[in-house]
Amino acid sequence: MIKTAQDMKSYKKQLKEALADKFLRSALDNFNTAYRENRPTVYEGVDFEGIKKEIAAGKDSALPHFIEMFEEFKAKAEAAGAKVHTAKDAREANQIIAAIAKDNRVKKIIKAKSMTAEEIFLNDHLEKKGFTVTETDLGEWIIQLRREGPSHMVMPAIHLSRYQVGDLFAEVTSEKQESENIDKLVKVARKQLRPAYLEADMGISGANFAIAESGALGLVTNEGNMRLVTTLPRVHVALVGYDKLIPDLKSMFRILKVLPRNATGQAITSYVTWIKGAVECASSPGSRKEMHIVFLDNGRLALARDPVFSESLRCIRCGACANVCPIYSKVGGHKYGHVYIGAIGLILTLFYHGRENDRAIVRNCINCQACKEVCPVDIDLPHLIKKTHRAVLDQEGRTPVKNFLLAKVMKNRKLFHFILRQSHLAQKPLAGKEPMIRHLPHFFEKEHGFRSLPVIAKTPFRDQWKQLRPQVVQPKYTIGFFAGCAIDFIYPEQARALLKLLKGHRVQVEFPMDQTCCGLPALMAAEEKTAKEVALQNIKAMQPRDYDYILTPCASCGSHLKHNYLKIFDRDPAAPANLEAFMDKIIDFSSFMANVLKISPEEFKGTGEKVAYHAPCHLCRGLQVVEEPRKLIEIAGYEYVQSKDEDVCCGFGGSYSVDFPEISAEILKKKLDNVQDSDARLLVTDCPGCVIQLRGGMDKRGTKIQVRHIAEILAEALK
Repeated sequence: MIKTAQDMKSYKKQLKEALADKFLRSALDNFNTAYRENRPTVYEGVDFEGIKKEIAAGKDSALPHFIEMFEEFKAKAEAAGAKVHTAKDAREANQIIAAIAKDNRVKKIIKAKSMTAEEIFLNDHLEKKGFTVTETDLGEWIIQLRREGPSHMVMPAIHLSRYQVGDLFAEVTSEKQESENIDKLVKVARKQLRPAYLEADMGISGANFAIAESGALGLVTNEGNMRLVTTLPRVHVALVGYDKLIPDLKSMFRILKVLPRNATGQAITSYVTWIKGAVECASSPGSRKEMHIVFLDNGRLALARDPVFSESLRCIRCGACANVCPIYSKVGGHKYGHVYIGAIGLILTLFYHGRENDRAIVRNCINCQACKEVCPVDIDLPHLIKKTHRAVLDQEGRTPVKNFLLAKVMKNRKLFHFILRQSHLAQKPLAGKEPMIRHLPHFFEKEHGFRSLPVIAKTPFRDQWKQLRPQVVQPKYTIGFFAGCAIDFIYPEQARALLKLLKGHRVQVEFPMDQTCCGLPALMAAEEKTAKEVALQNIKAMQPRDYDYILTPCASCGSHLKHNYLKIFDRDPAAPANLEAFMDKIIDFSSFMANVLKISPEEFKGTGEKVAYHAPCHLCRGLQVVEEPRKLIEIAGYEYVQSKDEDVCCGFGGSYSVDFPEISAEILKKKLDNVQDSDARLLVTDCPGCVIQLRGGMDKRGTKIQVRHIAEILAEALK
């Protein structure tokens, strides 16, 4: 049985154990990079954005009709000789399958890989009932021998090295194994498993699809074991969740176009199998196979009716949300999920396995948006993770101290800004006259000492505004400047750089003094009410009718303002009438400079200095701005030097780096290593939050690579 940490203290201990596993980190890091690099190749010629919208729409339209589709499937399947059962929960599903085995005098059972079977802990139940159960998928067999759960939905043993597997096989066979030779290890597994196929009385599988119009099951695999499991034994049981129901073959082919590409980087898997009804079987008493299909509810039918979380039932179990996750790549699935792992696992755990198994892991999301971007069925995973976190807190009826303080402070702009101003005085004993805090108190240094921290500015930007405000006669554009907390109170020089760049372009800049934090920190802590109140303050402060654009040099603020405000007020009758107008006016720094002002090389002196770029998560994925920053670097006369994984998260994530410093440090380490390998002398980015993380990390290393906001290097390059 899988054991997941029930509290943060236990969870932190498990995370540290995973981070200490050098092989795990190396293997998953390499896989993470290789997957992202190879994925575009298999999608050449495929309209990924278009097809995922189609699949999502098809899945959503099916949700209200699960029972109707089930009845249609049942009628067709039973007409073909299958027996169809329903199970309301895991306990009932286990009892049904055990009863089928008992009624058919089954002794030995073989299984094909099934996440639904993992969900109900089917093996444990059957073994307690005296049945011999053998997993036949190579990865599943390995973790069964180790008494572990899967660490990935598609590659369950990805966390193990060939040497660990070789030692395991040596123990099983009592023979020394050639661990270097993977082919020989596979042959050992084949030799050990072959008798299990021939001796089995029952085969158990899952299914990728249950096609309502025909009563057929669709199965997608890369190993031949699935076909042997479903054909050799005299009894076949397929365990299927209601969410696997689809109306027709056309729907299946549409999903099949993305499932193998997203899961394993293949255009098509080795085996795609359709099974329908009870076929001839000489070893069966009636000369026909006993075919049973068990449909599992376990909360799915209620989930399908949920106006928010029903979206999660689109999932086709490709595992890609883990493949691209910077956190998964550091700690693996055993520490980043319960049964279901990765981003989707943080959501489904609450509904399938209870809040006690989700309360710790659901907090471990950095909100980098990589899972959302790669999802082939368009699930807004980061949004649902925060909703799940809120649901856990509501079910437990408690408010963490951090959340209480956050709500208290952020709702009151004047109090919030007062605290930020006083922080300048409080930091003096730690920083002195230095621009960075390089040595934290001993209590914090152990976990948070992986980076230096910036000092709070003596004079925030808002206090400089009266002297800096430009007066433009007959402006071409009037913009509302949304600075965000970091630029306003930590890096006002970034705002001054923006004003310098706009000078001469007939841009009137206004800075509404009542603007406050964008509200993203509150939403990250699942404080939805606070995030909503803050949003109302900002919309009131920045009336969209007054501006051509609302510009922000902070990618995180920009993405939150443009996309999350609509989600915050979803189905809320009190939503501001000008909400969408406000969101439509939001634009990031690079897009404004490149696409609106269309700045030219003639404005810059050009230094030829080598510059590496870090793409902020909320810019390249949140706002879908990719080329503009790199274009600006070259327009300004710098030499853009590409570094590896430059669109991967830097590990900041706002308060994430405070809550999970051990993971943040490892993500940052890889990022800085890649930049140092690029031969660049400058590292630039579009987000002050990323500047905090990257500059702090570089300063701690003592390197000569400077970290700047892109606005700063453009301003310095002006003629």
